[in-house]
Amino acid sequence: IAFNQERAVHRFELRQPGGGLTRWLTFVKEGVWHIWIGFDHILFLVALLLPAVLKPEANRWTGVDRFRDAVINVMKTVTAFTIAHSVTLSLSVLGIVRLPTRFVESAIAASVALAALNNFWPQLHRRGWLVALGFGLIHGFGFANVLIGLGLTRSSLALALVGFNVGVALGQFVLLLVFIPVAFEIRQSWFYRTITLQVGSALVVLTAIVWMAERI
Repeated sequence: IAFNQERAVHRFELRQPGGGLTRWLTFVKEGVWHIWIGFDHILFLVALLLPAVLKPEANRWTGVDRFRDAVINVMKTVTAFTIAHSVTLSLSVLGIVRLPTRFVESAIAASVALAALNNFWPQLHRRGWLVALGFGLIHGFGFANVLIGLGLTRSSLALALVGFNVGVALGQFVLLLVFIPVAFEIRQSWFYRTITLQVGSALVVLTAIVWMAERI
């Protein structure tokens, strides 16, 4: 079965040899692969995570004191995002709630822009996990479009949902293993606080606006 996602064509063979474990691992692999090729999902997470190694001080950004603080900030954001997209992914795949694809994809692009804009106002930093929770609901519908496009049978829905969610979580975890140590080491530098955070967030906003215009 072939489907288009972010203009990348990916092929998925539904008939996998072996038992339930083999099929489940296939769905896990699909989840990992989707988060890695889903550039809008990655940019959304990046926009939310860039200030995770910083803290607001006198209405400006400064580096957090401890590595533990950075990890806690990251885990709050990623956990909120994971819970939110898991809920709407399940509701959509099970046919309980469905939204038009054009609306979902446009809303995902808008969420990327808004998440990046949030980085220009340090006083909103502590509410980053709420942004992840709210917009994560929209991203869940985007993930659901992938599974729905596979034409899964009712008997394989539970297997697919669990496997795909685990795969997305694993894909995010790999990204975090790379991001957190590097960002923490350079958090106090002018390059990180100005170029990486401010200029990087501005570029994310512009990219998301282009995506939104294309999708609308």
